Amino acid sequence: MEQFEYKTLFTDAKGMLGGKVDQNAFQRELNELGQQGWELVNTVPAAQSYGSTRWIISIFKRKVVS
Repeated sequence: MEQFEYKTLFTDAKGMLGGKVDQNAFQRELNELGQQGWELVNTVPAAQSYGSTRWIISIFKRKVVS
């Protein structure tokens, strides 16, 4: 049976009201994890007050090799 391990990446959405992400830095982080064998499964926003985004949470998985 295949087994997987999981990793979460929390990306800060900066700015006074949140919602501002450095796209180049975010893409670099995603590419670095991809090169390590992590596959992006999902990305979800985590809201702060008044519905603005505070964090971008990215969930990754990779197969465990025994």
